[in-house]
Amino acid sequence: MTRIHPRPTRRAVLGGAALTAVAVTAGPGTANANSAKGPAGWPTAFPLPDGFLPEGIAIGSRPYAYVGSRADGAIHRYDLRTGKGGVLSEGAAGRVSVGLKLDHDGLLYVAGSTGVARVVDSRTGDVMTTYQLTPSTGHFINDVTLLGDRAWFTDSLAAVLYGVPRGRSGEVTALPLTGDWVQTPGVNNANGIVGTPDGHGLIVISSNPGRLYTVSLRTGRAREVALSGAADVANGDGLFRIGRTLYVVQNRLNLISVFDLDAKATTATLRRTITDPRFDVPTTAARFGNRLYLVNARFTSPQTPDTTFSAVAVSV
Repeated sequence: MTRIHPRPTRRAVLGGAALTAVAVTAGPGTANANSAKGPAGWPTAFPLPDGFLPEGIAIGSRPYAYVGSRADGAIHRYDLRTGKGGVLSEGAAGRVSVGLKLDHDGLLYVAGSTGVARVVDSRTGDVMTTYQLTPSTGHFINDVTLLGDRAWFTDSLAAVLYGVPRGRSGEVTALPLTGDWVQTPGVNNANGIVGTPDGHGLIVISSNPGRLYTVSLRTGRAREVALSGAADVANGDGLFRIGRTLYVVQNRLNLISVFDLDAKATTATLRRTITDPRFDVPTTAARFGNRLYLVNARFTSPQTPDTTFSAVAVSV
């Protein structure tokens, strides 16, 4: 695991900031951070560039969405109040941006597919640090969540999670998945990832065959989450959690399954499902106010420079 172009992050320059023990992508902290409801006049859909190949979306405490491109790794920023936006971070040949999460200090943590994780300044678009987590082939760094002092990345083609320091000096942590974890060759396994309700572990979805697991940060031991009301979470992609409510985006099913977790996330009970005629293979979700925003990856449509793409919002 190699750090490329090491530079001090904004957090390090400022002398460090207090880190919460709960992932910023979910839980009470996030609900408080962006609890203001968007006015009815805010758009519930907005276009993305033709050929953009979106997959990841991140939103912080302010009404801006950050969307990454699989085509060239570009990151665009959109104002949720208007749906207007443009390039934040330029793309480059061979670069990919899939899962994204925005930290409190304005740093974007970006899963780069080909073994790479990047840290991008959400104000300037500058790439602050690039980590080569794995070899460029045979791995798929897919999604990311923020928990404690690390950003945790999934590898869909290997049973390992990677912990990247959040704006601090330190080494990348490799956490092999053991216990109940089942690694199926030749398909995407570990995909979406969030912190557990108690902030002490991680919840990871395996897209194939569609299972949820809790993972110990100390040992890497995975325990399968028992599902009630659903046989599986097939085609599970992005995860988003608000308290003990877990939203599972099931991409090719054009569906969000909403589960109630017990206190230790050992059981997930299906409460309801959300679908929408505007869904066209949504992948990941981010929240602002009483809305979830999702990007349509359109995996079942031609992936050409002329293919149209969009982001849509649904109420939660």
